[in-house]
Amino acid sequence: MIDHTAAVPAPTDSPLRTLVVGAQMLFVAFGALVLVPLLTGLDPNVALFTAGLGTLVFHGVTRVSVPVFLASSFAFIAPIQGSVANFGIPATLGGLMAAGLVYVAISQLVRLKGTGWLHRLLPPVVVGPVIMVIGLALAPVAVDMATGETSEAIGYGRAMVLSMASLLVTLVLAVFGRGLIRLVPILGGILTGYGLAVLMGVVDFAPVRDAAWLAWPDFVAPSFHWAAVLFMIPVAIAPAVEHIGDMVAIGSVTRRNYLEKPGLHRTLLGDGLATGTAALFGGPPNTTYSEVTGAVTLTRAFNPWVMVTAAVIAIALSFLGKLGAVLQTIPGPVMGGIMTLLFGSIAVVGMNTLVRAGKPLTAPRNLVVVSLILVFGIGGMQVGGGQFTLQGVSLAALVGIVLNWVLPRADED
Repeated sequence: MIDHTAAVPAPTDSPLRTLVVGAQMLFVAFGALVLVPLLTGLDPNVALFTAGLGTLVFHGVTRVSVPVFLASSFAFIAPIQGSVANFGIPATLGGLMAAGLVYVAISQLVRLKGTGWLHRLLPPVVVGPVIMVIGLALAPVAVDMATGETSEAIGYGRAMVLSMASLLVTLVLAVFGRGLIRLVPILGGILTGYGLAVLMGVVDFAPVRDAAWLAWPDFVAPSFHWAAVLFMIPVAIAPAVEHIGDMVAIGSVTRRNYLEKPGLHRTLLGDGLATGTAALFGGPPNTTYSEVTGAVTLTRAFNPWVMVTAAVIAIALSFLGKLGAVLQTIPGPVMGGIMTLLFGSIAVVGMNTLVRAGKPLTAPRNLVVVSLILVFGIGGMQVGGGQFTLQGVSLAALVGIVLNWVLPRADED
């Protein structure tokens, strides 16, 4: 059992201790936080700013009661890449704001109706394969980056050395690391690949020299187009369901039931408003970070004000122009190597959702639902045209929801 009196810092704890622990939490989240904007074409300094601001919004809604840090969501990487390619960054940000409003709507339904309707609408047979589609839909992009297809100046040979070295360090730290080291595998992989790229002479430092030490983040305002909104809204479904698991996970660490106090409706509302706020400034959607939950477990830093401190530090760092310039000089193959593991791990999360549900996947009803979600989502099926095109994850999620609703339930369900 965890002794709450020993675990929760007293209000008289020194500000210096809170500052150091908060900086440590940001360090744990940093690699994953900046990876998402670097992969999707968004600005990493803006992502730092919106992670900090989103975390503050979340803690404002939940009254500083849950020790979590919010930052760039991996679940949106592939959808953002696809949306940016088809609709551009401003329209994609508009779609992300709409996704945040989906969280808000779900939070109010949870407040009024509880969570039973959510589990009926989105059972594991729908959520599992949708998460798999999120991970696998753009797997070829990761391979292209890893093999140098998107970095012709580097070439295949050097690209493979960079990508596989980054991948190797990432997986070694994730599997064999101990303590805090195990919580920063992505950061370790990026640093290794970047250092190797510098030794190979494939890093151009001109943007770093030209960048100012202090600079305003490159904020981008959203615009709203129906096609981008329809494309992005269904993507919010899977992370919203995962949010329940995140709250249970941090609650199991601190021995508190956050689904009751401050309440799931408040945490979902905070997450949704944080995502909408991030999109308003040009940042990626926010979500609670499991890496930081792991760090909370190790350090027993259960005081939510530590996360508020980490958020303020993130906002301060976002105004360091040279930091953003350094991040943008990281070669594509370094990111590609890490993406191969990242996208696969997201798919495994979806697979695990199906396995844990314990439903027979070869039963005709489940077979139809899972099969069509996977093929429509990964195969590139498209319905409609112009401003009302549905494709990828959005189409797969909608098909899964409709099939789960209309097909008769089998006896084992």
